[in-house]
Amino acid sequence: MSSWDYSFDGSTVLEKAPAKVKPPRKWKVVLYNDDFTPMDFVVRVLMRFFGHSEEKATAIMWQVHNQGKGICGVYPREIAETKMMQVNRYSRANGHPLLCQIEQDD
Repeated sequence: MSSWDYSFDGSTVLEKAPAKVKPPRKWKVVLYNDDFTPMDFVVRVLMRFFGHSEEKATAIMWQVHNQGKGICGVYPREIAETKMMQVNRYSRANGHPLLCQIEQDD
């Protein structure tokens, strides 16, 4: 479909108003604390899958440890889902129950 409207006689051309497009909703990727996953593994996950520096990854790991969960990053849904699946797959492949989920950003 074109962005132009023509009258019946073909003499008038009207430009359509651009559609208002909202930016995609963002989703938080969250890690949850457990009693079995080593802290250094959590730091490694945060560096590997989210690109955090060791210092930032360590701060998030302590948040997970002390508050029960920590936000790894905020992304569009498809990217958040992919990161969640990658982290969960990597954790299970390495024998750890580390849980990663997504939550809608407010």
